[in-house]
Amino acid sequence: MTKAVVIGNGESRRSVDLEKYRNEYVLIGCNAIHRDTKVNHLVCCDRRMAWEATENTETKDTTIYVRDQWFHFFRKIQKNKNIQQLPSLPYNGDTKKDDPEHWGSGGYAILLSATMGFDEVEIIGFDLYPVDQSVNNIYKGTENYSRADAQPVDPSYWIYQIGKIFHYYPNTTFIIRNHQTWVMPSEWQKLNVKFVAL
Repeated sequence: MTKAVVIGNGESRRSVDLEKYRNEYVLIGCNAIHRDTKVNHLVCCDRRMAWEATENTETKDTTIYVRDQWFHFFRKIQKNKNIQQLPSLPYNGDTKKDDPEHWGSGGYAILLSATMGFDEVEIIGFDLYPVDQSVNNIYKGTENYSRADAQPVDPSYWIYQIGKIFHYYPNTTFIIRNHQTWVMPSEWQKLNVKFVAL
């Protein structure tokens, strides 16, 4: 069985020891996770985050995925051979939520794991919901992120988009790890999606 762990930056992942995954799982992370730990694959939808990641010497063995419009810059001009384009969506839709430009790094990281053909994907740090009515991200208040007191992000796009991935990849088992009180959206309640408390 081939396994991956997709690591989001929600505050719940503070309680997770990521090193226990390193030997048996492929690590797929989002944005500034490279500041704290090495991952095999890193998704950066925002150009500032991609630039920061490529400037970090610790990412020299990490494959970094960027939007199509940034690919030429990083691959051809910066001559970074580790840069790849984000995977294509597995469906065509006609709403704003279906537009690839409105997909973020978290959704794309889960999509990447699905397109890579893993049998089992654990999902950590995808909290969705705010903490104390402010943005839920362990990097808030740091460079390239929202202020620590910024308003929380509406999770409806994330819920819809990740639900689409679960639907289109029924042969992949997705295991969501979060705190016991975390509530799984109804859109995610599918036969191939499981919840395990941290």
